[in-house]
Amino acid sequence: METKSLTMQTSSRVSNLESHTGYWLRFVSNHVSQAFAKKIEARGISVAEWVVLRILFECEAESPSAIAHRLDMTRGAISKIADKLIAKTLIARAADPADGRAQVLTITAKGRRMVPELAALADRNDAEIFGHLSAADRKALTRILKEIVAGQKLTSAPID
Repeated sequence: METKSLTMQTSSRVSNLESHTGYWLRFVSNHVSQAFAKKIEARGISVAEWVVLRILFECEAESPSAIAHRLDMTRGAISKIADKLIAKTLIARAADPADGRAQVLTITAKGRRMVPELAALADRNDAEIFGHLSAADRKALTRILKEIVAGQKLTSAPID
């Protein structure tokens, strides 16, 4: 009898799973990410590959180590992603003009043409998930999430 009473007291003090903001954030995040992953996987691209492509779209060339640092990944992980993108002729690997011993990654013309198409899928995914919210609510949600990122000093980009 004493054990049952202790169990009931303990469980009554344990917060409900759905009472956590993190639960709802992860719930939405998982659905957003999975929906986007399906959209781009239909184009033969993973989310990690999309992120690397998008980074290279912004710059002339970037070292694998700089990309790894930006994404908080190992250089080996970036090399594996790069190898896949190279095999798909979306990026190329070349000697770094500043240091012939080092390598840089560059986006190919084919990759450059693909990025806007994939970005449109990301836009469509956002519209499907968040489109029912008012513009003010979307702006507020984005502002709050950015405040959390800044307050927690989060730096690595989400890739999965």
